[in-house]
Amino acid sequence: MGVKAMLPSYELGFYALVVTCAVLYSGSGIFEASRDSMNRKAFRDGIKPGWHYFGRKMDVADFEWVMWFTSFRNIIIFALSGHVLFGKICSMTMPQHRAVMYMIYGLLAVLASMGLVYLMIILSHCLLLYSVALAKQKWLCYVAGLCCLASFKVEPFGSWQSGFVTGAFDLQDVLFYGGCTFTIMRCMSFALESSQKEEGIYSIFDLLKYNFYLPFFFFGPVMTFDQFHAQVSTRELRRKDDEMKSIRVNALLHVGAIMAVDIFFHFFYILTLPSDLKFVNRLSDWSLAGLAYSNLVYDWVKAAVMFGVINTIARLDHLDPPQPPKCITMLYIFAETHFDRGINDWLCKYVYDHIGENHDNILKELVASITTFAITTLWLGPCQVVYIWSLVNCFGLNFELWVQKFFQLGPFAKLEAKLSGAMSRRIRAAFGAVNFWAIVLYNILALNSLEFALLVTKRLLVMGFPESTLSIWFITYCGVQLIKERERILAIQQEEKGDKAKLE
Repeated sequence: MGVKAMLPSYELGFYALVVTCAVLYSGSGIFEASRDSMNRKAFRDGIKPGWHYFGRKMDVADFEWVMWFTSFRNIIIFALSGHVLFGKICSMTMPQHRAVMYMIYGLLAVLASMGLVYLMIILSHCLLLYSVALAKQKWLCYVAGLCCLASFKVEPFGSWQSGFVTGAFDLQDVLFYGGCTFTIMRCMSFALESSQKEEGIYSIFDLLKYNFYLPFFFFGPVMTFDQFHAQVSTRELRRKDDEMKSIRVNALLHVGAIMAVDIFFHFFYILTLPSDLKFVNRLSDWSLAGLAYSNLVYDWVKAAVMFGVINTIARLDHLDPPQPPKCITMLYIFAETHFDRGINDWLCKYVYDHIGENHDNILKELVASITTFAITTLWLGPCQVVYIWSLVNCFGLNFELWVQKFFQLGPFAKLEAKLSGAMSRRIRAAFGAVNFWAIVLYNILALNSLEFALLVTKRLLVMGFPESTLSIWFITYCGVQLIKERERILAIQQEEKGDKAKLE
């Protein structure tokens, strides 16, 4: 049935009430657990002094978040503010050469922050993959690119290369591996696009301009070469209607999100609590489910803030970068689950869609997803947790297609055709609720630990059956119905825009 099937307003209101009450009840349990565990010795490393006048300490278990707003804060402000000012001057005075000026600024910033040896390592990989691109053989580009990526993600090759970078400071490892791995992904995109170019090949300067665009260099997102090259080559720089207003609003939203997370961490220790399994095991099933879900929501917020800030700067430079990830609250399909839309776009274009084509054939889909997750495993860094995460998410992605194909068989298709649109939507939402929790349980593996994921699974599916299992499933069903209602409204709005455009 179509996505436009409507439900009665009173039914949607009931769903909203159920979800709101459940979130408040679960949140109150996490709040009480956070308050009671504030001074536990086991949490000493994860909870530091915070707002003394409120009597609250702060959850500082997330290294990345703390890094951005302590040791890395001044570097971010200085480097990106300089880029914005430099980019504005270039856009006004020499728009036709702005990509070259971005490259020069990026090279100088990398040299100043990481040193000459690091810059030489980056340039050597760029030169190697540019040389491979000259052959215009896709398979060779893949092999060379993945070998270069493995040289940073597999020991002892990664330590060997990092050992050349002299000096030591808190962010050296983060910037080293971030800049190197994103460089390899960009160089692979350049090589693959060059192999498809009908006449000639892009120059080495095109690769350097692409790779050393500073906002994307250390932390992404990855913007495929064809998109970047087309956008920076535009000489007439014109903004869309109300584009600057949109940029300012997004910037304010990101500042608001940062403040909200800071406040949240003073009252909810969602990152530190899972580190003590004995303490967590004493929580109610509702609080435990809320804790697992909150970890995914927070990781999405973190990704949205990081990529949102970078994207705001890129938009000031007249680029259209990959959008922040789709909120986990709005997801119940594995195919839309990703925390880095740039990497997701890269994988879809060069691997997943290339092998899976229209994603309708079960065998091709299986090969495409296995290949995609194999490359993702290499990108994340091979280890036990990543292996398990890749395996279960690959299974979830394929299982969706298997279930879809199964229910498209004659008897089921005829049965659904006899149902009303609303009833079909209710049945699909029931399956979507199961999928939603599969996504949550599969992804807390990477965000927390295997032990915490197993504890949540055992409590919700085994020890909590049937009361907790069925009640949480029903609440999730209500949430999925609200997601479907939002999708229905967006689909109608999109159709109206299309009709309006045809009339014009």
